[in-house]
Amino acid sequence: MRYVIVCVVKGEAGDFNNNLRKELLKNLNAKSSKMPAHFTIKAPFEHKGEIDELNDILEKFTKNAKAEPFSIAGYDHFDDRVVYMKVNMSKEAKAVHDKLIENMSTISYINFEEKDGKNKIFHVTLASKKLKFLYNKIWDYIQKYPCEFQCFFDNVTIYRWEEETWKLYKEFKFNS
Repeated sequence: MRYVIVCVVKGEAGDFNNNLRKELLKNLNAKSSKMPAHFTIKAPFEHKGEIDELNDILEKFTKNAKAEPFSIAGYDHFDDRVVYMKVNMSKEAKAVHDKLIENMSTISYINFEEKDGKNKIFHVTLASKKLKFLYNKIWDYIQKYPCEFQCFFDNVTIYRWEEETWKLYKEFKFNS
């Protein structure tokens, strides 16, 4: 099975991202993820068999974790491949994230790379599929929308690839 682990961005920022992605698809045919607004904790990975060890670690971790703030401010991009909302993790949110990575790193089938480890570039994607010829139009289009939000790192959510889409497998909410 194929899984991905994310923090779903909720509230005003999540709604903004979800709606702007729909608008970009409708008006510019710019595609993006099939998941709701999120930042990635662990990029997609394959594992045959159950993920009980991962579930146990996330259950224990989130029971003791405290929701910590982060902000979203403006836009950025990875070359002409991905356009995203910039995430600025607070010192406290980054510490929770890094501790989570350490806990998950003990699992044999979880291997972090630079793009999804402790030093990743936190971002919430707006468009990411075949952008080369659409990039300038997308970049110009989003500039008319102010992008300033206060959010909380308050969940760890697993999605599983099923029937050609990402489906919610399990959400772990922070206890406090």
